[in-house]
Amino acid sequence: MTSSPVPVKGSLILAVWSLLAREWIRFLRQRNRMIGALATPILFWAFFGSGFGSSFRPGGLEGGMSYSTYFFPGTLVLVVLFTAIFSSISVIEDRNAGFLQGVMVSPVSRLSIVLGKVLGSATLGLFQGVLIMALAPFVGFDLDIWAVVQAVLVMFMIAFSLSGLGFLLAWRMDSVQGFHAVMNLLLMPLWFLSGALFPASGASGWIQVLMSLNPLTYGLSALRLAMHGQGVVNGGMSMEASLGILALMTVGVLIAAVWVVNRPVTHN
Repeated sequence: MTSSPVPVKGSLILAVWSLLAREWIRFLRQRNRMIGALATPILFWAFFGSGFGSSFRPGGLEGGMSYSTYFFPGTLVLVVLFTAIFSSISVIEDRNAGFLQGVMVSPVSRLSIVLGKVLGSATLGLFQGVLIMALAPFVGFDLDIWAVVQAVLVMFMIAFSLSGLGFLLAWRMDSVQGFHAVMNLLLMPLWFLSGALFPASGASGWIQVLMSLNPLTYGLSALRLAMHGQGVVNGGMSMEASLGILALMTVGVLIAAVWVVNRPVTHN
């Protein structure tokens, strides 16, 4: 008597959905995560927007655009970034609790583990980003349906990339404190050098080089193009080119995460 073949596609989807749903359940039970991920970027936007509003006018901005309006897309990216940091901590917590070891020995693919964890974090980031984007009409944006759809798609790609990067870094760590240190050393500079606070056109030469090498710069460029249109300063990058570089980052992070998960890990 022969056993029936395992439905690989069905098991992949089930494993991804189970891990994704677990991230959402964890999130709903920890309301402080939502407060932290939303309140900090809003405070950044309020303080920077009000503080620089009349004294700092980035070169090349369309006439009449306030600094608060310029800074708003960067705030959306910051919301996604904080969500990626908080969600990636669950990788370390799951390992310390023994849950991750159980998932690793189960008959599911390593790809499903990566997709489940990363998609859970990415959808949480997208959800919180959309909540903040609802404030856009109050800060000078006039978004039609197509602009909203484009912005949501771009935010999802950014959320997936940052969540994948967080997963990649957290996978081989045992300490939440060490993870926080690495996140602050890597992710925050990525955001600072993405054009969220200032456009590359007004920065010094070496900062412009770093910004051009930062893949998050192109994700934010695509978000600005979706929300502002072609007139806003974005380094002259088209929507297609910005999305292309963002897509390369997304695929690269996914491949690296699967590769790291497939490698044997020895913990004390």
